[in-house]
Amino acid sequence: MLGSSSLSHPVADLVLRNGVIYTSDDSLPFVDSMAVANGRVIRVGNHSFVKELEGYGTQVLNLGGKIVVPGFIDSHVHFIAGGLQMMRVKLRGVNKKEEFIRRIKDAAQSTKQGSWILGGGWNNDLWGGDLPAASWIDDVTPNNPVWLSRLDGHMGLANTVALTLAGITNLTDDPQGGTIMRTDQGEPSGILVDSAGTLITSHIPADSVDDRREALLRANNLALTRGVTTVVDMGRYFPGFSSELSWDDFSDVYQWANTMSKLKIRVCLFFPMETWARLVNVINKVGHTLSERIYIGGVKAFADGSLGSNSALLYEPYINEPGNYGLQVTELETLLNMTLVSDLNGLQVAIHAIGDRANDLILDMYGSVVSTNGIRDRRFRIEHAQQLAAGAPSRFGKQRVVASMQPDQLLDDAESNSKKLGKDRAEKESYLFRTLLDNDALLAFGSDWPVVDINPLSGIQTAITRRPPKWESAWIPSECISLDDAIKAYTISAARASFLDKDLGSLSPGKLADFVILSTGSWKNFAEEASASIEETYVSGVRAYPSSFSVIN
Repeated sequence: MLGSSSLSHPVADLVLRNGVIYTSDDSLPFVDSMAVANGRVIRVGNHSFVKELEGYGTQVLNLGGKIVVPGFIDSHVHFIAGGLQMMRVKLRGVNKKEEFIRRIKDAAQSTKQGSWILGGGWNNDLWGGDLPAASWIDDVTPNNPVWLSRLDGHMGLANTVALTLAGITNLTDDPQGGTIMRTDQGEPSGILVDSAGTLITSHIPADSVDDRREALLRANNLALTRGVTTVVDMGRYFPGFSSELSWDDFSDVYQWANTMSKLKIRVCLFFPMETWARLVNVINKVGHTLSERIYIGGVKAFADGSLGSNSALLYEPYINEPGNYGLQVTELETLLNMTLVSDLNGLQVAIHAIGDRANDLILDMYGSVVSTNGIRDRRFRIEHAQQLAAGAPSRFGKQRVVASMQPDQLLDDAESNSKKLGKDRAEKESYLFRTLLDNDALLAFGSDWPVVDINPLSGIQTAITRRPPKWESAWIPSECISLDDAIKAYTISAARASFLDKDLGSLSPGKLADFVILSTGSWKNFAEEASASIEETYVSGVRAYPSSFSVIN
């Protein structure tokens, strides 16, 4: 119960004043003061209006003109996978074959014989495009099985020890929705695409509960340093992963962290679509809100692979692989039936689609589901929505399908997309932020961490400038968006995309007081330079960063 002042106003626990507070609420976008009580915003406005709520015990924070924004919501992460990756071999940014091999050699020297060497983040485009092969690392890993995922998570490299352990030979057939890459002699090269990766991952010992809990804590702390107060965890990182992984993390990690008060941010959890019945049972028992820190989202499935792994499903073949149109990793009839029954049971549905053909297939399927199950507020999502054919952006708006996108991924894709699709095709359909907004689509931003770093300020800068490193101009400048639109895609629009907008996404009275204090004091400079840093992160009106924890990268 809120305290009372002599004027019968509630007494604030915290008052922020003398700042540039961007609320993400169109009814009152900018204020200079805000009051918080019991973890929620109770008033925003000018100082004299908010000052009325100050009383005995109120903490008053003079912002000194600094900018405050709502806590960022990362709409698509693989949170525990990201935390685990922080403890493994890091290959992101490696641009030479020699450096790739050196890092694996170093890992092998410090790994017990017979134990798996795991890691990821490599991008073959950085060293010219050639895919790595088992032969690269066999000599430095003679006694350890190795699995190293590409940065997009849709392709991985196994060494010969791992291939032998998994029984993968020149006679092994490609699984449904996956490809075993082969040498000119027909032998497995070590590269496995999409669901073929499970031929290896099924042999990797499960991460211990302690390791997964530690991964969550590391991820949790990293998110706070980046101003992220809520993440939407999409669970599986790779098509074909065991659905039990998501459920084990739910029971062994997230519920543990919640019970032990170790969860410092909020999480919205999505589960594999094939387990829809299990999720319905959970929601019937506890509802969609397990606690103020854990929300039950919906179900997720895969339509295709990724462009970086040449497995995104396209209308026209890849220029660098004539005859390859990508992969449909889930049969359409199976996907339709699961979506129909999930939707009929009130679950929100999110489907991974990157290629232009994959996006159209899912838009068609969503339309069919609406025709069958009837109209309601369902907020269907397409995760990534990266390559869109003509007419697709308008369908997102008309069908009210959420475009859940990751701006910083275009930094890796700007050059490679043209090589894979051709310049004209790439520039007509890649990361169409502005076109989607102009067609009234709901745009929600995230990172897909650990595919790219969890860093909304970087994503905001990318969405505004679309300028990859070392580029002097924007890639497809017509698709640049404003600072206002970019922040909304990480706040109020991201909240709406997961049915969280009742409590989150804007600094509006009644909502949870999650907010970030930035290093800059000029909105104009912020908009023009698109650069700032995180000074403080608050969750429920309590400072969570800086804190006593340290982040180990």
